[in-house]
Amino acid sequence: MTIHIVETGIRAHERAWMDQAIELATTSVANGGGPFGALVAKDGVVVATANNKVTSSLDPTAHAEVSAIRAACQELGTFSLEGCTLVTSCEPCPMCLSSSLWARVDRLIYAADRHDAAVAGFDDRKFYDLFEKRPQEMWPMAVEHLDLPHRTQPFDAWIAKSDRIDY
Repeated sequence: MTIHIVETGIRAHERAWMDQAIELATTSVANGGGPFGALVAKDGVVVATANNKVTSSLDPTAHAEVSAIRAACQELGTFSLEGCTLVTSCEPCPMCLSSSLWARVDRLIYAADRHDAAVAGFDDRKFYDLFEKRPQEMWPMAVEHLDLPHRTQPFDAWIAKSDRIDY
């Protein structure tokens, strides 16, 4: 699950956005947050910024990317970030990458990578390895399937709902 970008594809305004994401991350450290910053841009305009607040908010999902995605969705009034670019100071962890995919972000640009993060004590490589290489039986957490007869009840209700909003 390696993400590649081509330096020649970066435009001047995107370089400025990356500088802003790196500054958000650096300021976050000074303010007691984690060293990660992110922003979401649409049509050349930054619509949301965020920094890592995992320890300050006691929320393990409060990564900069997830927080920026949440803020952008609120700002734009939608759950879909099609047409948007996510710019982040560091390569997204699997959770943030998945969130970007669920949000339908068009493009993701990052600066530092997972190896740079590991040097600073943020070793997400084990999570990448977990999803890429390790069978589920070797995960550090038990994952169990309880096959109940009414397991599809919520989906049945969803399918039957005539005014649902598909996503």
